[in-house]
Amino acid sequence: MTRTIANLALLVADYDEAIAFYVDTLGFSLIEDTPLGDGKRWVRVGPGGTGAALLLAQADGPEQAAHIGDQTGGRVFLFLETDDFARDYALFSARGVHFLEEPRLETYGTVAVFEDLYGNRWDLIELKRP
Repeated sequence: MTRTIANLALLVADYDEAIAFYVDTLGFSLIEDTPLGDGKRWVRVGPGGTGAALLLAQADGPEQAAHIGDQTGGRVFLFLETDDFARDYALFSARGVHFLEEPRLETYGTVAVFEDLYGNRWDLIELKRP
């Protein structure tokens, strides 16, 4: 039996502004953007390679909108693993990504927390190689 986490739903305020951030700022690929009718879309973005994609889910109503940017109660929500921390940290900083801290060395690798356009917290991380 094979199972894979394929998509993670991420509440967003607007499909197009979210696509612009993830594609233009973080360098993700737009995997799919399919109209579903009534203004809804099936929008998937991802950093490339293997692994789960983000399903950008435009909030439907005030209850969902209240959770945009805080789907995890203020904890780091997503982890973007890179093969070159210094390269991506410099690139993201130059593109205006807001880092909440300076890069730090941990036993598992180099990491810094940043926020996406809605305030969701991410770890940019380069794991130590054995």
